[in-house]
Amino acid sequence: MKQNYPFDPKLKHHILIGLLLALWIFIFLYFTEPLDVSEFSNAEKLIYLPGYGLVGGLCYFLFLPLQNFLFKKSDKQWFLLNEILLLLSFSIISIIIARSYYLYVVMVGEQNPYSFSYMLLAIFLPALATILPIIIVARFAFGKYQEKQLEDQKIEIKGEGNYEGLRLQLKNIVSIQSSDNYIEVFHISGNDLKKTLIRNKLSVIDDEIEELLRTHRSHLINPFHFQQWKTENGKHFLVLAFNIEVPVSKTYLSSSKSLINSATN
Repeated sequence: MKQNYPFDPKLKHHILIGLLLALWIFIFLYFTEPLDVSEFSNAEKLIYLPGYGLVGGLCYFLFLPLQNFLFKKSDKQWFLLNEILLLLSFSIISIIIARSYYLYVVMVGEQNPYSFSYMLLAIFLPALATILPIIIVARFAFGKYQEKQLEDQKIEIKGEGNYEGLRLQLKNIVSIQSSDNYIEVFHISGNDLKKTLIRNKLSVIDDEIEELLRTHRSHLINPFHFQQWKTENGKHFLVLAFNIEVPVSKTYLSSSKSLINSATN
């Protein structure tokens, strides 16, 4: 279940999904008229049915903070298990709140409301069978669109050989170290740190990728992964993600501190 799943973290897209969900629930109930909805007058339909749509939309919004928490906790990755648990939790909470709306708003003061088991089989599960596919498709489509955007934003670290090179997102580069006629690129792949050896010069990469910070004649770092400063025997180091320690020479100390401070504030 640790399989990656297309995911879009943009809040505005999930707000749009929630609003479309609320509208679809209203339309579904208005035209299918399940249970005693057929007995409502047009005025009563316009009073009560939007409430069910509002319940669906608010329940979706209710899980957005949890979704954001899980996404950040997983190092900004989204897994199939996350998606299944989120949709399952949404379904359960929506049923509970919709049932409460029926009892305490629609049927307030009325006798003999439908039982929970009857409503579950007659309306809630059939409704979810039409609602969940829409949510799944919308979330998947936005997720694939986000993946395409990220793919378009990838940068390429080229090698001197015809088949050498590395294409990845800037945020996944942790540091680059010079090694004779090669460079060692430390980068994140999934939850792991990997090292790729490419035949090129550090100075060439420094000129091509201006977002990287030169801390030493043999080292470039991505300020995004800065953790802390470290001083040992009068020498300065930067500690990056995955506990990578990179030396900072006196030549680059002042500029490194300035750029690190501006990048992390």
